[in-house]
Amino acid sequence: MTAADCDRAIEIFIDADACPVKDEVYKVAQRYGLKTYVVANAFILVPKHPRIERVVVDAGPDIADDWIAEHARPGDVVITNDIPLAERALAAGAAAIAPNGRVFTPDSIGSAIAQRAIMEQIRSTGGIAGGPAPFGKADRSRFLQALDETITRERRRARRAGAQT
Repeated sequence: MTAADCDRAIEIFIDADACPVKDEVYKVAQRYGLKTYVVANAFILVPKHPRIERVVVDAGPDIADDWIAEHARPGDVVITNDIPLAERALAAGAAAIAPNGRVFTPDSIGSAIAQRAIMEQIRSTGGIAGGPAPFGKADRSRFLQALDETITRERRRARRAGAQT
């Protein structure tokens, strides 16, 4: 983390097309006073607030992911179900959290990528029908806890890095 990274506030990036926790992110971001980018390839209604910015990107595979990966910096938080985007966020020094509260880390991302590849292979052979379990209250609760813990951790990390410069 550079001195410039320490001086800037944490920003939150939501991979918004199918994100079920946008409202929760808005509330937590407001509590901490954080800028939030809601990134999608279609118009999504967002609250009118100076720290919430809607970003509509062109349609196409991974265009929203590319925008997020290009803008996320050390200390930022990326909300996504997309494992390759989570990997790119981690490579940029950002934190990555899935809407169900799963926190991606440098230690866990490799196995998540491998598991994703295995599941794609099984689905392509017709071995699995259906999708993930429905999103529920427990997922929402885990997400809120993970988001709060991540923001607190990134703020502490930035303060420590700032004290060292």
